[in-house]
Amino acid sequence: MLYERWQQVVQKRRNEIALRDLASGRCWTFSQLNEEAETPVPENPAMIYPQGNSPEFIIAVLRAWRERIVVCPLEAHHQLLDVSPPRLPCCHLKTTPASTGVPRAVAFTQEQLAADAENIVTTMGLRPDWPNLGVISLAYSYGFSNLVLPLLLHGIPLFLVPSPLPVALRCAEHAHWNLTVAAVPALWHAWHKAGAILSNVRLAISAGAPLPLTLERAVFEEHGVKIHNFYGSTECGGIAYDATTVPRTDESSVGRPLKNVNVEVSGDGSLVVRSRAVGETYWPEPEPALGGGIFRTCDRAEIKDGEIFLRGRTDDHINVAGRKVSPTIIEQALREHEAVAECVVFGVPSGSVDRMDLIVACVAADRPSTKDELKQFLLQKLPGWQVPREWWFVESIGSNGTGKPSRAQWRRDFLENRAKQGAAV
Repeated sequence: MLYERWQQVVQKRRNEIALRDLASGRCWTFSQLNEEAETPVPENPAMIYPQGNSPEFIIAVLRAWRERIVVCPLEAHHQLLDVSPPRLPCCHLKTTPASTGVPRAVAFTQEQLAADAENIVTTMGLRPDWPNLGVISLAYSYGFSNLVLPLLLHGIPLFLVPSPLPVALRCAEHAHWNLTVAAVPALWHAWHKAGAILSNVRLAISAGAPLPLTLERAVFEEHGVKIHNFYGSTECGGIAYDATTVPRTDESSVGRPLKNVNVEVSGDGSLVVRSRAVGETYWPEPEPALGGGIFRTCDRAEIKDGEIFLRGRTDDHINVAGRKVSPTIIEQALREHEAVAECVVFGVPSGSVDRMDLIVACVAADRPSTKDELKQFLLQKLPGWQVPREWWFVESIGSNGTGKPSRAQWRRDFLENRAKQGAAV
């Protein structure tokens, strides 16, 4: 099905530019890219692992589709999965980000991948005359769904950028008159700070982590570019999209469901997604949360007039004196402070007999700031019991490759750092 769809795209756009590698200056028309895909896959493996943001990634996917080989994209620094290929009709494995500390694989059929691409292209209005600028990982579910599949199934050209650094982005300004740029909040922040937001960006998309309202407003006011918040999950592809033309008024809003996607809030407050794009199963061990066209997320949500508002996660709430608080709520409030570039909030054991947690805020700042300054700022927005007791200032908040910081990893790092300091005293 997928390779047949690609053949239809080639027939329609044979001599048009399909792929451009801005690092080497090379480009391929759709017919030339098709010729590259005709080369057999060496040794005929049961599964291939395309890596990196390069033309070879795209060509490897096409070759696998042609020869009916399972595709499992991997980040450049990730090891091969120690699992067997999924059973038919599954043809694709996505790895979930280790934001909870436990990465897993999700199996997809051809129909499910095609449905996700259809939902994204039609909802966002992706266009062949607005090429995608490839700055995010092609292996990441967001990159594969927004960049790779639109190219191969809908003929949306892809221009690969050698680096997401501002200087590399500026070099892409003359690549085309109109560009679509899908990125993560950390990149939008870095580009805005460096004055590298391109004047020819016609569609700006952000996913992978919460988009701060302050950043969205600043980019809109200074550059006239509206960053559209996009919410999705590895297990089911795109879920919701903010299609409005002006900045949001509520940071917790992730927009409305994509076309052909249905959502509801379950009894425990978590969001349930139903669509033809929902993955087949976790692989190799199925779990009740995924299957039969339904994915039960760990995101707490509220739906008002068709708009989805995220209220934290069911699996990372912090217990403070018998009351539970979502770290997402605290992070959203912190990001409104002008000095905060990024932050991640989590709970650690306090050691008290009541097993209460301490709230920890890990902060990367744009300018020097103190915990007292940030605490006073939060006290104007949150109840006192929700204000972090522990503060950790760092140079930057890294991510798991998806733009989303790993609370599990930061929690481990904080506890290790505290243990070392205690041993040194």
